[in-house]
Amino acid sequence: MSTEIRVPTLGESVTEATVATWFKKLGDHVAVDEMLCELETDKVTVEVPSPVAGTISEIVAPEGSTVSVEALLAQISEGAAAPEPAAVSRKTPEAESVTVMVPTLGESVSEATVATWYKQPGDSVTQDEILCELETDKVSVEVPAPAAGILGKTLAPEGSTVQAGGQLAVISSAVLQAPTSGTADAAPSGRKDLEDAPSAKKLMAETGLDRSKVTATGKDGRVMKEDVQTVLAAKPATLAIAMTPASAPRAAVPVEDAAREERVKMTRLRQTIARRLKDSQNTAAMLTTYNEVDMTEVMALRNEYKDLFLKKHGVKLGFMSFFTVACCHALREIPEVNSEIDGTDIVYKNFVHMGIAAGTPTGLVVPVIRDADAMSFAEIEKAIAEKSTRARDGKLSMTEMQGGTFTISNGGVYGSLMSSPILNPPQSGILGMHKIQDRPMAINGQVVIRPMMYLALSYDHRVVDGKGAVIFLVRVKEALEDPRRLLMDL
Repeated sequence: MSTEIRVPTLGESVTEATVATWFKKLGDHVAVDEMLCELETDKVTVEVPSPVAGTISEIVAPEGSTVSVEALLAQISEGAAAPEPAAVSRKTPEAESVTVMVPTLGESVSEATVATWYKQPGDSVTQDEILCELETDKVSVEVPAPAAGILGKTLAPEGSTVQAGGQLAVISSAVLQAPTSGTADAAPSGRKDLEDAPSAKKLMAETGLDRSKVTATGKDGRVMKEDVQTVLAAKPATLAIAMTPASAPRAAVPVEDAAREERVKMTRLRQTIARRLKDSQNTAAMLTTYNEVDMTEVMALRNEYKDLFLKKHGVKLGFMSFFTVACCHALREIPEVNSEIDGTDIVYKNFVHMGIAAGTPTGLVVPVIRDADAMSFAEIEKAIAEKSTRARDGKLSMTEMQGGTFTISNGGVYGSLMSSPILNPPQSGILGMHKIQDRPMAINGQVVIRPMMYLALSYDHRVVDGKGAVIFLVRVKEALEDPRRLLMDL
């Protein structure tokens, strides 16, 4: 019986790859899950394991050839494999292996970056023990061990991009006896025709990088593309040594400064934040208008009812619910602030999905409270508390951060006195809250000390006129300075 070995799925919008290395040759015996060859795309390296035990009877795509997804790579004749130690041991129940897969990453999320491996090959792991952490554009995902055993080879090193449903590693449910001689891996180490991955050689040639400065992580000591990229992303001081003078960066950093610098690759979340914020500035005609609000009445109302509120609803009464309700009232009067531009159309939202910006250890996220305009103070406070906790723990799903129509950002919790928030596209408005600070104010001809907060509304001037923006802020100010207006829908 013969089994076809075909090119696996390579990732979203990736349709072809190059056969970089064959680890096995025609006539070789292979075991289940033993690596047959390595494919390279523009972004990632993909290893192709054997689905069965047997003998390689045909290699259709030689090294260097370009293959499409689902193209035939080789044929394996099953049942012809010699009783190698590894193959025999796999047949014993206690020595079975379990593949660690990339979990579901969330709606419309197809790939992630391997951020950290907490376990290394050869380490003992228990079931549900965290093996590694993946990063998507929005959240971090921890991958637990599906079974107890010994972690075998990790198929996706730190920094590599993996697809949902892809393979991360293999766990052996028992320690296999390592052969003392004549192992399959020992023979290739003496090969004189060993070659680095084509993409790695090309990148080293383009950058003038000395191969001896690169730590090889590929099979049998091959240098892979990721190995070269690791060196190129290293500190300037390291590059100055590794690269020839002709290829060194033009804007050289003084040696004494370079030695004290640290270069860290941006996380996928940080890259997404940077891209979206810059896109917002480049796309929208963003303008910011300011006002200030006297927080005396809100603070007094909160202090009077906070204990009863907590006792009845099980959640603390904060300022965010007041601001959320005040904004919902103002958005009804100035609907263009709650709209978005779609081509040559303006889409007005007859509902409020309120985004509440939250800082986390890995960056800024904006969970969305859906239909906030139909919620009570208690419902809003509960929703904010629950979303904030999930955000800090990195447990928010993509769905929970999509569909917002307006955003509130509270820089005051960090001590910000005044700032200009950046729009969260495709939204047309964002309200910036700031620190409450006692300031002398002229009230009825007398100077009194009042707890004041600066408010900032950034808006897309393509759809929101200055008059509408100013009125919106005034309505928020009026509602907060006289909270009874919120109860009477004024």
